[in-house]
Amino acid sequence: MPIDAARALAAAPRVREIAWDHRDVILYHLGIGAGRPATDPRELRYTLESRLHVLPSFATAAGGGPPGVVGGLSTPGVDVDLSRVLHGGQYLRLHRALPVRGRASAASRLVAAYDKGTAAVLVLRTDVTDEDGPLWTDEAEIFVRGEGGWGGARGPSGRPAPPPAEPPDHVAEVPVREDQALLHRLSGDFNPLHADPEFAARAGFDRPVLHGLCTYGGTLKSVVDALLDGDVRRVRAYRTRFAGVVYPGETLRVRMWRSADRDGEGAVRVAVSAVERGDAPVLADTVVRYA
Repeated sequence: MPIDAARALAAAPRVREIAWDHRDVILYHLGIGAGRPATDPRELRYTLESRLHVLPSFATAAGGGPPGVVGGLSTPGVDVDLSRVLHGGQYLRLHRALPVRGRASAASRLVAAYDKGTAAVLVLRTDVTDEDGPLWTDEAEIFVRGEGGWGGARGPSGRPAPPPAEPPDHVAEVPVREDQALLHRLSGDFNPLHADPEFAARAGFDRPVLHGLCTYGGTLKSVVDALLDGDVRRVRAYRTRFAGVVYPGETLRVRMWRSADRDGEGAVRVAVSAVERGDAPVLADTVVRYA
């Protein structure tokens, strides 16, 4: 049956209480590839509790539990096979720097449902607040194969924009560990697509794939380290579209272009590709906005 878009969009927000501390932050950082070399002072900012800074993309894992992509599937009117689901894109807006320890309330609801004919795209927005006010807002785009056809609006184009033609300001090559998906899933995303070869085969992949949010976090770390002086507090917003899969053991090429300031914020455009597969695109339409 097609998704019942009207019912899903009318559903009340799902509210849950979340909490985290330094152990959750460190585990997340290790899961996206931090800590290499282990004694590098720049890496110790991510792995040593006495120096710990929180990479903003930790917001996608704070509190543990399933990520927004899975949470959106529990919305009334949405009843789909998990093997048909892909993470289409992710947006994060920071209202304040993330604390090392925190308790907050996260309210999530579907804010858009697009009918692509042979697929559906759902947009799940989560607003997170603590006792001092708003902390962050994120939006997860959920791509569901075979679930379109109810006659709804098609929504924005899914065609990614090409990267800038000029040479990048910085290029980083980031190796992905063979066991990185197994480590990253300990931050809350236990989708078997990232660990079980049989499930991955049913979803159409040769072998388990890396979490898109792992690539998302590792890419932000590369930008912060290379162009923002390692200062996680400068990040204001971060958007990407997942253009392809990453297999554990591959190398990511992260190309970065600085853009002119806008509304008091600078921007870095980013393109990420898999080196061993002829620079196959992995992340597209990626922008980090910073103070």
